[in-house]
Amino acid sequence: MDDRHMADITRRLGWRHLRGAPTAHIRHHRSGRLAHDGPGLSFWFRALTATLSEVPVDDRELAMTFHARTSDFQDVAVQATVTYRISDPALAAARLDFSVDPDTGVWRGAPLEQLATLLTETAQQHALDVLARTALASALVDGVTSVRQRVAAGLAAEPRLPATGIEVVAVRVVALRPEPEVERALRTPAREQIQQEADRATYERRAVAVERERVIAENELASQIELARREEQLVDQRGTNARREAEEYAAADAVRADAEAARVVRLAEAEATSVRGVGEARAEAQTAWLRAHADADVAMLHALTGTRLAENLPRIDSVTVSPDVLTGLLARLGGARE
Repeated sequence: MDDRHMADITRRLGWRHLRGAPTAHIRHHRSGRLAHDGPGLSFWFRALTATLSEVPVDDRELAMTFHARTSDFQDVAVQATVTYRISDPALAAARLDFSVDPDTGVWRGAPLEQLATLLTETAQQHALDVLARTALASALVDGVTSVRQRVAAGLAAEPRLPATGIEVVAVRVVALRPEPEVERALRTPAREQIQQEADRATYERRAVAVERERVIAENELASQIELARREEQLVDQRGTNARREAEEYAAADAVRADAEAARVVRLAEAEATSVRGVGEARAEAQTAWLRAHADADVAMLHALTGTRLAENLPRIDSVTVSPDVLTGLLARLGGARE
C-alpha cells in the first residue's frame, strides 16, 4: 500500500551505504548470514552479496470503507480506521516480502498492501456479521458502537495477525450511513418533528408575546383609570377648595361690611350727637342773644343793626349824598333825640 522510498542508500566505488530511519527495522543478510538487525542502522555493504529488508515499526493508520446489508435488507456504508503496528519485524519479514532494492532502497513488493488487505477483509467480515443481525433503525442508533466493538474483538482474536507479527492498536468506526434515498426518507420524519417543535416554539413565543401585550395593555388601562380617578378627586378637591375660599371671602366681606356698618353707625351717631350739641349750643346762644336784645331799646337795636349791616356791606370807596337824603336823615336824627 505504501511503496515510497524509505531507505537512504548512497554509492561509492562499488560499495553501498545504507542509512535507515529510527522507525524502520533493517535486516541485512550477507551471503545468507544475518549481519545487521535493528532500527535506525547505518552501514556499508556490497550489493552483490547483500540482502536487505526494511520493516516499518511505527503506528500506521488504515482507513477502510465497505458496504454491508442490515437485517431488513438495507445497504449501509461503513467507514472505519484501524491503527496497527508491526510488533515482530523478524516474523513479519519472514512472512511478507519487505526486501528492498540495494541500489534504490525501494521495496521490491507491496507488503503494506498485503497487510491492508488482511486487516480490511477481517474487519469487514466481523462488521457484516453484526450488521446482518441488526435492523437499519437500530444500526443507525447503536451501530457505530456495536460494529466498533465487534471489529476490535474480531481483530484481536484473529490468529493470522500475530502469526504475521501484527498488533492492532485501536479501531474506530467513523460513520455508518444508509443509501442517500433512504437517508433522506429517514430524515423526513425527524425534520418534520423538528419543524413541528420549531412551529410550536414559535406559537408559544407568539402566545407569550400576546399575553405580555395584553398584560401591558391592561396595566396601561388600569393606569389611565387610576389617573382619571385621581384627576376627578383633584377636580373635586379644587371645587371644595374654591367653595371654601369663596365662603371664606364671603365671611370676610360680611365681617368687613359689619365692621364698616358699625363704623358708619358710630360715625353717624357721633355726628348726630355733635350736630345736636352744636344746635343746642346755637339755640342756647340764640336764646341768650334774643333775651339780651329783648331788654334793649329800639334805638340801640337800630344802632346794632346798622353796625352789623356796615360789617356785612361791601367796601365803598366814595359815597354821594344828595340834599334830599341828607335832609331826611337829619330829620330822623333829630326826631330820635326828642
